Amino acid sequence: MEKYFPLLSLSPLFAGIERDNLGAMLSCLGASLRSYAKGETIYFEGDTVTEICVTVRGRVHIVKDDVYGNIFIVTDITPPGMFAEAVVCSGIGRVPVSVIAKEESEILFIDYGRVVTSCSSSCSFHSRLIRNMISILARKNVEMSAKMKHITKRTTKERLLSYLTDKARQESSGVFDIPYNRQELADYLSVERSALSAEMSKLKRDGVIDYRKNHFELLKNCAF
Repeated sequence: MEKYFPLLSLSPLFAGIERDNLGAMLSCLGASLRSYAKGETIYFEGDTVTEICVTVRGRVHIVKDDVYGNIFIVTDITPPGMFAEAVVCSGIGRVPVSVIAKEESEILFIDYGRVVTSCSSSCSFHSRLIRNMISILARKNVEMSAKMKHITKRTTKERLLSYLTDKARQESSGVFDIPYNRQELADYLSVERSALSAEMSKLKRDGVIDYRKNHFELLKNCAF
């Protein structure tokens, strides 16, 4: 686990905690490392969850499906991204989505009960972890609001340009990469892949965007 300490020190969960203290802290929290093959399900919808999960290698997708079997990507998580924290903090206990390893991955599982309960050693990092958790949950709420802004647009074109404009703002550049292939982007925006591809081609012909695979460039200012 020590090989991941430099990465974990970049996680918002461990902000303000010295790297030299990570080993003792993770031991106190009962942290464990688990490996998953590409395509393996980490959590099925409805599974009971009691641990906070930090991705330390690979990539995972949070997905939701409907009664027709259509899969929608809620979000994409890469190291040192987290998942399941909202479920365990809310007390719901069961995940309303599924979590799938998009690549061969390793996940760090941390007992939530130990995060919010001071141990017999009265470790100084507990209060810091709780403050970090509050910050993370607030940030996730903002991110979900941003996605809702995209998928409540009426047309595929509006959803796509809303998403690409936000990515450009995040990167402070009109040239950027997105974490999705075509099908994944269609799933994320809750649109048909064929409709998405058609709109992308039209926008490229009209000189609004340029792209190659997951690399995009906004050529015109899009007010979304």
